[in-house]
Amino acid sequence: MWFYLVTLVGLYYLLRWYRERQVVSNLQDKHVFITGCDSGFGRLWGLVNNAAVFPPISYIEWLKPEDYMSVFQVNLVGLAQVTLSMLFLVKKAQGRIVNVSSVLGRVAFFGGFYSCSKYGVEAFSDILRREVQDFGVKVSIIEPGSFKTRMTDPELTMERSKKAWEAAPEHVRESYGQQFFDHFYRVTKQNLMMSNTNLNVVTDCMEHALTSTYPRTRYSAGWDAQFIFIPLSYLPTSLADYILTRSRPKPAQAA
Repeated sequence: MWFYLVTLVGLYYLLRWYRERQVVSNLQDKHVFITGCDSGFGRLWGLVNNAAVFPPISYIEWLKPEDYMSVFQVNLVGLAQVTLSMLFLVKKAQGRIVNVSSVLGRVAFFGGFYSCSKYGVEAFSDILRREVQDFGVKVSIIEPGSFKTRMTDPELTMERSKKAWEAAPEHVRESYGQQFFDHFYRVTKQNLMMSNTNLNVVTDCMEHALTSTYPRTRYSAGWDAQFIFIPLSYLPTSLADYILTRSRPKPAQAA
């Protein structure tokens, strides 16, 4: 039985490899609009929603509404508005929509409201893909892990985290304790310093989603996404909770 199962899995990946090597025709006549980067119009073929903002990295209880409202406005509402405003052009070209989500849109363990906004991107993309497939439009989601950009710069990011902590109500800070925050600050900064510097991993996914005859529905970009967090998202919730929180210290007023 195992022989047939392994053979079937091998044939599946062989077929996927063959299909994904096929490229759409007349690429020189197709134009792509990328939010947060460059743009190109004409006969719009593809839309890449790449623009995003990150709130201060902290526990959600430490933040004020003004810290996170813009996150939803840019990462989710703005993405939906741009997509819908250009959808008629993409439908006319039977083209592509590529939405850059995050591994935090698959497993919520970090980033607070950023993760919430990316879960929204995942849902919007799934709904849109099913609604426009009959028009010949293909929708793909890219789920990057941690990459080194200005948005994840350790010094700038942790300075914002420190300000958020200091601005939190006194009773909130007392419930966690300064020692808890110091540990959070140190570990988070160390993790940010290990971010992937090879952004080609993400742009290669964008290119494939735009040019392949058979693009994937989801692309996992980065070793941490592929081998840690995406597999983690398939585990039972209780087990994932244990893995993600077992090494975390207890707050000062923990029950």
